Amino acid sequence: MTDHPRTKDEIAAAIAADIPRGSFVNLGIGQPTLVADHLTADSGVVLHTENGMLNMGPAAVGDQIDPDLTNAGKIPVTELPGASYFHHADSFAMMRGGHLDVCVLGAFQVSTRGDLANWHTGAPGAIPAVGGAMDLAIGAKQVFVMMTLMTKDGTSKLVEECSYPLTGIGCVTRIYTDLATFDIGPDGATVRDLHGTTPEELRSIVGVDLATSTTNP
Repeated sequence: MTDHPRTKDEIAAAIAADIPRGSFVNLGIGQPTLVADHLTADSGVVLHTENGMLNMGPAAVGDQIDPDLTNAGKIPVTELPGASYFHHADSFAMMRGGHLDVCVLGAFQVSTRGDLANWHTGAPGAIPAVGGAMDLAIGAKQVFVMMTLMTKDGTSKLVEECSYPLTGIGCVTRIYTDLATFDIGPDGATVRDLHGTTPEELRSIVGVDLATSTTNP
């Protein structure tokens, strides 16, 4: 437990540390791309991006920036030794074919059953942005979600049942937030760790049933 909520970079570092060595991993658009900056050189993790690249490196800075070398979110990235490039259709075949070990996605809502809503809020005039999220949600062996736990108006994004259009059903494995990390399983959401809050405070602001891991504070 830390005495402060985690920053985006601290969440990304926690995710990077939990990705099994040698995994093939896709990082979703937005906050999840930060995970690339926290993977160690000896992690053996191979990053995949749906616009057609394997062995993507961290974000490019300064003279490293090549406008033709970007991730799916159009952010300039670097390439690691052995990087390869391929057609967009081949990239989606990898995603849909179960070849990815982990994907890290953002979310508007996640239910305690692991349902994921991350492409549309349903609000009038909102622009849907599904991208490859549906393919990743059902194609990856594990789905990690990276998000702030609360919305700007103080509503929990961890809910009993999603009110937004679903991306995938029962697909989320683990949720990493600024205030806590949750495992999702048959018994619902289990708190793995806390950051800047207490178990009692967390339950009051989230408003859903939570179990506490016996191996984590």
